Amino acid sequence: MSAPPALLQALPPPDTRPWWRRWAARLRKPSAHVWLTLALVALGMLLGQRLSENAGMAQLAAVASERLELYTAALDAELARHDYLPNLIAIDEEVQALIAQPQDSTLRRRADLKLARITVRAGASASYLVDAQGNVLASSQASNTGNNPLSVGEQARLRDALQAQAQHFFAVNEGNGSTEYFMLHLVRRQRQLQAAVVVRLNLAPLEATWVDLGLRSHGEKLLVVDDNEVLIMSSVPEWKYRILGHVTPEVRAALQASGRYPGADLQGMGVDTEGMEKQDALLVAVPAAKGLREGGLLLAQQRVAAPLGVRLVTLSDPAEVWRQAHYATWGGGAFGASVGLMSLYLASRRRALRQVFQAQTALQKAHGELERLVDHRTRELRTTNEELKRQIAQRLQAETELVQAGKLAVLGQMSAGISHELNQPLTALRALSANTLRFLEAGRTQTVAENLKAIDSVVERMAAITRQLKSFARKAENAAEPAVLQSAIANVLLLLEHRLRSAQVEVRQDLPLPDNLRVKADANRLEQVLVNLVGNAIDAMDEVSPRRLLISARLDGERVRVQVRDNGKGLDPALVPRLFEPFFTTKPAGQGLGLGLVISSKIVHEFGGTLKAVPPEDMPHAEAGGMCFEFDLAWE
Repeated sequence: MSAPPALLQALPPPDTRPWWRRWAARLRKPSAHVWLTLALVALGMLLGQRLSENAGMAQLAAVASERLELYTAALDAELARHDYLPNLIAIDEEVQALIAQPQDSTLRRRADLKLARITVRAGASASYLVDAQGNVLASSQASNTGNNPLSVGEQARLRDALQAQAQHFFAVNEGNGSTEYFMLHLVRRQRQLQAAVVVRLNLAPLEATWVDLGLRSHGEKLLVVDDNEVLIMSSVPEWKYRILGHVTPEVRAALQASGRYPGADLQGMGVDTEGMEKQDALLVAVPAAKGLREGGLLLAQQRVAAPLGVRLVTLSDPAEVWRQAHYATWGGGAFGASVGLMSLYLASRRRALRQVFQAQTALQKAHGELERLVDHRTRELRTTNEELKRQIAQRLQAETELVQAGKLAVLGQMSAGISHELNQPLTALRALSANTLRFLEAGRTQTVAENLKAIDSVVERMAAITRQLKSFARKAENAAEPAVLQSAIANVLLLLEHRLRSAQVEVRQDLPLPDNLRVKADANRLEQVLVNLVGNAIDAMDEVSPRRLLISARLDGERVRVQVRDNGKGLDPALVPRLFEPFFTTKPAGQGLGLGLVISSKIVHEFGGTLKAVPPEDMPHAEAGGMCFEFDLAWE
């Protein structure tokens, strides 16, 4: 059954790269370097421990072997110092005479004295002359009691040596448990054993030296093992007269019955003696002793002293070797870690360089694309900038036209009153001119002169109204001289005189200002702001009576604050924030566009001031109701 086509498409394509490329790709992954680092740490720790331990053990074995040779040579030298003594005693005339006549008591006493003198001078422990059966004929330790100076065990050991015709043997001193060395010189006559000269050496001083050395060094123990594997000398006192290897109850009983080791327990130490014979150096477990841990491992080496019939064994403590191997283990681990981390660093650096190269290539490509895009966008931006300039110019023109339209709107509102203001002077002019003609015909020149003066006054009033209208209606210049604030207020009241009179508005002025105070504003645009504010105040007082309008100005440091306040119905506080929004108006439809305050606020802002609405409750000594608009200007 074949797999669905959709499933086959979802499966990744088979990897056709060679196996070594696949492995190389895997090894380049950070996780592979982490595992490689861990493997190198483990390998470094293992190699460090093995190499350090092997080198340390080899060096310890070499040092122990040299010391073992020295110990063997020292023991040989110590015992060889007295090799001449048995021969010297054997050729003495008095000793020879006693051998010939062993029953002669006089010869025995002379031989005793001779042996005593020789023994003292040679530094030996004792010397004896025995017959072929081991009976003492003369002794350096002779006494009048006639007691045998040799113990039962020593006599048995001496008889065994004579029977075996040995020239030396070791024996245990039953008195103090020390080890003693016996040297024999066999005296033969016609190939028959007649007697033997025995020189006795006590090895306790030498053994004490070894014990002291072992206690001071804590690193090396020296053992002397006889032919029965019994430790007859040891630098560890607890081990003396113990069997080096394993021992069976039968062997222990046989050795105790031999009398060679009187009072000895003869416990086995459990050392692998067969392995020691096969290897030059072997780690062996030893029983606990003073300065040694129970079951501790020591490095054992042995040398056979064939002439003496014993073996010398050294046990070296490898604790320092293992300590150094422990340090080497951590050092090897650190080295492996450093190698792994170095490989990780090199791989990361190679990856980073490859990424940098790819990034540079991509950056160059992106740079080329960016340059083309910048050129394209620059052309678009230039086109957009030109369009924006055109729109800004149109907007400025529209704003200018909007301001002018606001003026024309105000003029439209004032047109009825202005026409009324002009009609009255025109009617007066017609009447005065007709009267003047009749008075002129009548020859009343004085009356004609008075009528002409009245006509001139009316014409002047009409000229002032039309001049102010013309000034207000013209477009403001960009650069204008500072305006006189009181003159601007007077001109606005003149323009709105008819509306104020028609609405029966009481106008009050509170202007405690210096004469001809100039403010930094264009006079024509300042009058437009005041016309808007006063016109709005007149409209706000339609439904109240009496109607009062207050125009005030106060100096506040380097600024002058101008307020236009009415006593109308006021405005809902929720609508105050929207007063300066374009096309927002509270007037009925057809009576306002909602642009007057917006235009006025913009004009005041261009003068460097701020136009804001102040509710009556925020004004001190204000009447109830109404609204107040305030703006500030810099003055000179």
